[in-house]
Amino acid sequence: MKAIVTGGAGFIGSHLVQELLQRGMDVHVIDNLSTGQARNVPGGAVLHTADVVSDQALNIVLQHKPDLLFHLAGQANVARSMDDPAEDTRVNVLGTVQMIHAAVRANVSKFIFASTASVYGANNREQLTEADSVEPVSFYAQSKWTSEHYVRLFARLYHLKATILRFSNVYGPRQMPQGEGNVIPLLLCCLREGRSLTIHGDGNQTRDFVNVRDVVAALMAAASGNSHDTFHVSTGIGTSINELARQLLAIHRTEVPLFYLPPRAGDTAHSCLDNSKAKKELGWEPIVSLAAGLQEAYSFYMQDVSTD
Repeated sequence: MKAIVTGGAGFIGSHLVQELLQRGMDVHVIDNLSTGQARNVPGGAVLHTADVVSDQALNIVLQHKPDLLFHLAGQANVARSMDDPAEDTRVNVLGTVQMIHAAVRANVSKFIFASTASVYGANNREQLTEADSVEPVSFYAQSKWTSEHYVRLFARLYHLKATILRFSNVYGPRQMPQGEGNVIPLLLCCLREGRSLTIHGDGNQTRDFVNVRDVVAALMAAASGNSHDTFHVSTGIGTSINELARQLLAIHRTEVPLFYLPPRAGDTAHSCLDNSKAKKELGWEPIVSLAAGLQEAYSFYMQDVSTD
């Protein structure tokens, strides 16, 4: 079986590529290396350096005709989307259109699209379901929401089997301080460099932190399952940034002061996703505890100085 992973040189994508290779698949990566790194691509996978918006990327899909196309590439920095919404739209919306169009033309069996909890924006219900209203408060979230519409329309018009996964805050080894849900690597960089832990807002805002290994398991469940819909990939547990800092300091075993900055534009106060639909229809559920995941991420960041 053959798979193409866009963004496969990035954080989540490289972990997915590793899993696909371990399952004996022929894996090709499309990544322009704007944020991803070639060294992240596991040996055995073929790296094609190309922008997902380009005809080059489309032709790679047409040439290799994969069974599975995982579209993970995108502009994931909320602040950058607010500064340059046109570029954010180009990469996220046009890139998605180009890749799903390529999937249709190449007769791809399944298309899996990585979306985000950010689409809910200001909806601060204690736990959100896939049926809750979507209210983006950043251009990044809007571009992902718009891309979801394109995925659904392509799937309906061309009978393509497509699944949309809305990730909560993903974390784990190889995550860069830049990008969506980057609070954990930012705090870990502070600890590694002996600086105060910098927190935007009062720290009472909550996030649903899901480990990258659980995210990869969800991607694989979506690829092998027969349900093609929109699903949450999350733990269903909200953790405040202050509590997150407390747990990291307990691992670090050294007192470090906290430094609070004003909230960032486009940030939401609370985000927690109900994952019961994915449990029921995909047969997936998270197994990595936050304590274990933070310990793993901490160990990685203390040893790897290339994550700045």
